[in-house]
Amino acid sequence: MDPLTLLQHWLDTAPLRSSSRIEYEREVTRWLTWCAAQRPPVDPYDCGIEHIAAWAGTYLTDQLAGRPFDGPDALAHIATHHPAAALTHDRRITALTQYYEACKNHGAIRLIPDLTMLRSGVDRDATPPRRLTPTERAMLFYCIGMWGPQNARHYLRDRLVAFLLLEGLRPAEVTRVDMRHLYELPDGTWEVRAPDYEYEAVGPKHTLEPLTAAALKAYLPHRIRPAEGVHALILGQGGHPITTDYPNKLVRQICSTEPTLAQRQPPVTADTIAHTGFWDTPQPG
Repeated sequence: MDPLTLLQHWLDTAPLRSSSRIEYEREVTRWLTWCAAQRPPVDPYDCGIEHIAAWAGTYLTDQLAGRPFDGPDALAHIATHHPAAALTHDRRITALTQYYEACKNHGAIRLIPDLTMLRSGVDRDATPPRRLTPTERAMLFYCIGMWGPQNARHYLRDRLVAFLLLEGLRPAEVTRVDMRHLYELPDGTWEVRAPDYEYEAVGPKHTLEPLTAAALKAYLPHRIRPAEGVHALILGQGGHPITTDYPNKLVRQICSTEPTLAQRQPPVTADTIAHTGFWDTPQPG
């Protein structure tokens, strides 16, 4: 099975959250594309850690500021001075690790490459955000629906932000959804390409849930006039994209309107909602 076909088979059959599936498909596809573009091409089934490091380093050019991506010192520099980029890098390495585990399970390779040395070492919460229970999710839907002009001037924008989080987009991705990568289909559904961390690159198309599509249609006529050269869907003051901390602030405000969510421990965050999703039954804990 060729590498790209194996990727699609794995994603179609693996018990992955929608957010993980989108992220893994994006990153592994980019890795496979990079391999094919090298001269001579790199065989993804017969590559070394140096190839993966060379690929990963192409996304850290700005953070390295001329420093070569050549070992622990470079990783330490990124972890110290650009922790957000370091976490993104680590997720990229996780995507490849999971893919190569699938490759081994399907008999395409004998050993999974050890990519531990390519991780930045930035401290992360030992546990992922605890997903909402079905009852909590139902209350969240209620709170989003009740969020109106009495709560915020741009309540239509806020509702759309909340629904985009439920689509599995991470908070930073929501701030970068691009109008140029939104597509209305003849049947009334909408597709969006998941935004990448480098702004210009995009991931696979994703069909929006009906509630998100309805929120999008309600929001578009009231979208703030964008500043020159700005194409972000979600706009704030002056027609510029909302800041990356806005989704979390908004989630806190929305959840404060309902005691069950307001008093939840750990608190509901934008990441919590992105990990919960629309309709799949949350796992216990």
